[in-house]
Amino acid sequence: MAHTADIHPPAESNGQRLARLRARHRWTQQRLATESGYSLAAIRAFEQGRRSLDRPAVVLAFAQALDCHPTEITGAPYVPVQADRDGQQAVASVAAVRRALLRHGRPARPTEAEVAAMDLPELRTRVDEANAHRQAAALTRSGEVLPALLRDLQVAAELTHADHRRQVFGLLASAYECAMQYLYKLGHTSDATLATERVVWASRETGNPLRVLAAHWYDAGEFLAIGEHEEAGAIIDEALTELGAIRSPGPEAVSLRGAFHLKASLNLARATDTKGAVRHLGHAHQAADDLGEDRNDWQMQFGPTNTALWAVSLPVEMGRGKDAVARAEKVRLPQGYSRERHSHFHIDRGRAYFYNGQREEALRAFIDAERLAPQATRAHAGVRETVGTMIRTQKRGELVELGIRLGVV
Repeated sequence: MAHTADIHPPAESNGQRLARLRARHRWTQQRLATESGYSLAAIRAFEQGRRSLDRPAVVLAFAQALDCHPTEITGAPYVPVQADRDGQQAVASVAAVRRALLRHGRPARPTEAEVAAMDLPELRTRVDEANAHRQAAALTRSGEVLPALLRDLQVAAELTHADHRRQVFGLLASAYECAMQYLYKLGHTSDATLATERVVWASRETGNPLRVLAAHWYDAGEFLAIGEHEEAGAIIDEALTELGAIRSPGPEAVSLRGAFHLKASLNLARATDTKGAVRHLGHAHQAADDLGEDRNDWQMQFGPTNTALWAVSLPVEMGRGKDAVARAEKVRLPQGYSRERHSHFHIDRGRAYFYNGQREEALRAFIDAERLAPQATRAHAGVRETVGTMIRTQKRGELVELGIRLGVV
């Protein structure tokens, strides 16, 4: 397999893209160091591929200094290698999903056949199936079912009235969330943002205040992803205020409150506010204890298990490998837990091991993630950059084989 790698041109690293963006601005490495707050030695190490440029907070610092979108550094969207047939099929439906999203709010103009075929229970079943693909990180199947499902739900939203119409919009919001996750996992961030906007709009039509707040959880994530931490924080704080005003909150409200505390902890971790991140993680642990169970309201997982997984993700975000590994070793996932979330846990473990210098353990964790969710793992910007750095600094057989599947060699 090492010979196979030789026929592929070397993949561009995040550091190489960073160097190209810097040159576009006609900046020296010293100027980038001054503008970003990183040392000249760090800039050189990133650009030469000797240091992994995988942490979102670091990518965001360079993106803001260079006035570019983070994906210009990370190289999204992901383009599968030709040998990866499932990956090719996964991305084949992106354009069709995008067209369906653009149709939101426009007259559906249904055919007679579409009117006759409208069946609310069947639509609910199809949305449940789409969410099952989402939780399984089955990106190819998601891409196959979403275009027609979104079209049929848009038709149903135009044809139904009163309570039925609100139910349809609830299903439509859920289907848009599936589309958002499908596009986000494949690195099509602009399209994923469009899907998020549709989630918010559809949720408003349900008349359910908690459903609207759940949509804003994703909305906050859009601002977080581009480093607009104040705007993300404002959305989170407003939601927590509304949830805090509910007297005798039910489990849905408690679950949603905990999820917003997790989002706040991530936002603050990327903003390098460690104390704030730890404080909100503590609030999330309290909400999980109050809940006493893992829930999946609106396909938004929250509970003791998910809070434990975020407790691993946060130190990874902050580059604290030892803390992340220590916490990961204590995590015990329930039988049948979401493959998507399970694979992300292994990705976090792999990155934490890499930060510790435990490269063999990192490789094993990434392969575990790929086994559970092949396309989501191969498209993950952090995995691609970390594995690429490992290959550039220490080539070995199985590592190179993974790099070929990722398309980074």
